[in-house]
Amino acid sequence: MSYHYRMRITGGTLRSRALRAPRGQSTRPTSDRVREALFGILESAGRIRGARVLDLYAGTGALALEALSRGAEAATLVESGREALVVLRGNVASLGLKTRARVVAADVGAAIRRGLQGEIFSLVLADPPWALVDSGEAVRVLADLARSGALAADPLVVLEHATRTPSPIIEGLANEQSRRYGDATLTFYKTAILGGSTPE
Repeated sequence: MSYHYRMRITGGTLRSRALRAPRGQSTRPTSDRVREALFGILESAGRIRGARVLDLYAGTGALALEALSRGAEAATLVESGREALVVLRGNVASLGLKTRARVVAADVGAAIRRGLQGEIFSLVLADPPWALVDSGEAVRVLADLARSGALAADPLVVLEHATRTPSPIIEGLANEQSRRYGDATLTFYKTAILGGSTPE
């Protein structure tokens, strides 16, 4: 397998450390620009320091590793792709984060149905293949997560999707806001108070 190293941690104690990613199109990491913007928003909202992070469709691990660099307490990274898992585990090891980052090698939906070992998460970062947002599969996964009991009392869920795709309505989550960055959009959700969901 061949790799490139064009990605880097953009802030925190591990700032500028390189992240490995597989060549080709099998993994589409969140760009440094979008990641930096995302974490600027999260830090301004006080959502990172001490957070317990769930990174779904983790790929290279860039989102969770960025959160750990910026002060998150711990992260669980869920990924099923064989090549991505090799890269992900390598990035965790090279950054010295094995004690704070747990890699779950499983399909995201199956991992949520199994309960993720009873952990509770305050911040969820989901960057699925955009086709899974279009098909509704990623939306069903996040709705399952909202029902699973794995979310803290006041969680924040962030979904990255194609700008051409409207921000999804997710059962059990309320759409707070969306931010567009070229082809990519970040949509932020909180728990829906009445168990429903609201469109953008």
